[in-house]
Amino acid sequence: MNRSRLKCFGIFLALFCFWTSLALAAGRKPVKAKPKDKCPVCGMFVAKYPDFAAQIQFSDGSTVHFDGTKDMFKYYLELSRYAPGRKAADIAAIFVSNYYDLTMVDGFKAFYVSGSDVYGPMGRELIPFSRESTARDFLNDHKGRSILRFHEITPGVVKSLD
Repeated sequence: MNRSRLKCFGIFLALFCFWTSLALAAGRKPVKAKPKDKCPVCGMFVAKYPDFAAQIQFSDGSTVHFDGTKDMFKYYLELSRYAPGRKAADIAAIFVSNYYDLTMVDGFKAFYVSGSDVYGPMGRELIPFSRESTARDFLNDHKGRSILRFHEITPGVVKSLD
């Protein structure tokens, strides 16, 4: 095989792997927490708090459950502390509980209200919504400070909730 064909094959293979991983992530569904599943951040039993549950699914098929989005972000932002050897690239999907209808929605696409008067199992919480308009209504009704997207949530934002 000459160099140009080898290069084309390499590019094709890289694109194929990329699109396959996207398709797998898009097809993932949330997994219900079992009674013995504990939040790796605080140690609480997650199944007791389904209204605030969140989860991270890894590409190896494993799932980690959380009693709230705040603890999920603590874990995500400090993977080396809570899951040594894991990287953000190992994450296939994140699901969070949409506040009003309690359905699990894509955590990467959700809108999070910070600083509201609604508390979760661990106190002040990031309240997730699948639609910005619903998040805005909640923000106004519950004295929220801001609406954030996934990439805007930093260790400082999470620390401000503790």
